[in-house]
Amino acid sequence: MMKRSGLTLIVLMGVILAYGQNERKVIRDGVRAYEDGKFGEAEVQFRKAENINQESYEAEFNTGAALYGQEKYEETVKQYEPMLKQTDDAVKTAHIWHNIGNSMLKAQQYGPSIEAYKNSLRKNPSDPDTKYNLAYAKQKLKEQQQQNQEQQDQDKNKNQQDQDKNKNQQDQDKNKNQEQQDQDQDKNKNQEQQDQQEQQQQPVPQEISKEDAERMLRAIQQQEKDVKEKVDKKKAAAAKVKTEKDW
Repeated sequence: MMKRSGLTLIVLMGVILAYGQNERKVIRDGVRAYEDGKFGEAEVQFRKAENINQESYEAEFNTGAALYGQEKYEETVKQYEPMLKQTDDAVKTAHIWHNIGNSMLKAQQYGPSIEAYKNSLRKNPSDPDTKYNLAYAKQKLKEQQQQNQEQQDQDKNKNQQDQDKNKNQQDQDKNKNQEQQDQDQDKNKNQEQQDQQEQQQQPVPQEISKEDAERMLRAIQQQEKDVKEKVDKKKAAAAKVKTEKDW
């Protein structure tokens, strides 16, 4: 199935020859270049034919084929879409939609390619290549959706892992901070206990009885009295010496 698919996607619906004398010659040159795989040169010839006859369906159609050969799929679609309004012929319309579908399929735009093939089959229901390409595009769309779902699941799992990792880190940081706080509290508590012990070890002044206090007071008073008497004696002696000198 895959082998036929690759061959079908490369071969576009037939390259059509023109009937005007000059136009025919230019298109014939374009067809030769196209068959030789010289798609850029073929495009130049087909566009010359368009200039010769601006209403040439064949020249416009073949230009799209040359663009497709150059893998310019977006330009191919832009080349073909206006042509849908230029003809009421069912077969020609089916060919245009078929090639639009091929271009979108190559660009991995599987949803739009499916719609293009359906439009082609509405005009030409019996075309086997379009039927095959439609089935192939549906299969590719299914695979793409599965891949997208798998990628979403992977992203979801990764986000969950990142969240779990961040939560674990936060828990570790929280535990670390709590341990530090506990250590600080223990340190402060130990310091308080040490201070209390030091205070308890300091000597506590003892209270004295009333009798001891009175005795100490009498001793101090007696000492003061003795000192006063000594001072008075010294003053009296000094005064006596001074009087004798005046004599």
